[in-house]
Amino acid sequence: MDTIAQQIKTAIRDIPDFPKPGIVFKDITPILKDPVLCQNIIESFALQLQGVRIDAIAGIESRGFLFGLQLAGKLGVPFIPVRKAGKLPYTVKQKVYELEYGAATIELHTDAFEPGQHILIHDDLLATGGTVTAASELITEMGGIVAGFTFVVGLGFLKGKEKITPLAERVIVLANY
Repeated sequence: MDTIAQQIKTAIRDIPDFPKPGIVFKDITPILKDPVLCQNIIESFALQLQGVRIDAIAGIESRGFLFGLQLAGKLGVPFIPVRKAGKLPYTVKQKVYELEYGAATIELHTDAFEPGQHILIHDDLLATGGTVTAASELITEMGGIVAGFTFVVGLGFLKGKEKITPLAERVIVLANY
C-alpha cells in the first residue's frame, strides 16, 4: 500500500503560473474527490496526535476548514474558524501580519476557547508559515496554548517549518515537496 504522502502527491494537481507567473500552485481539490483518501488523511493525523492534549482545533480560512473540521470531529473536540477580517459576526480579536507584498488580518471570536486550553492549528498547506504564525500569536495572546500544527502539504523549500517549530514542538506535514 502507498504511504499517505504518496497518496496525497498522486492526487494533487500542479497548476503552473498560478496565481502569478513562476509559481506552481499545489491544488488539493482533487483530494476532495476521493473520500477514502480524505479518511486516510484524517486517520494519519489522528494516529500521529495520539497522547497529545488537544482541547480544540483552529482551522485557517478557508482550506484549513476542510480537514480541520473533520479532524476535530474525529478527536471529539470543538472546531475554531480562524477567519479573514470582517467575516465573523460576534466580538473578535484581530491580528495583523505581514505578507510578501502588504499585510493581512485574521480574527477569532473572543469566546472561541478558554484561557489555558491547548489548541491545535491546522491548515492545508505550509509555505512560509506567516499565517499560522499570526494565528499562533493570536491564540497565545488570548490565553491559549499552541498544541502543535498539522498540514496536508508542505513546501519545504520555503522554510516554513523552521519558522514555526519554535512556536510548538509538534509540526505534522503529511506530504512534503
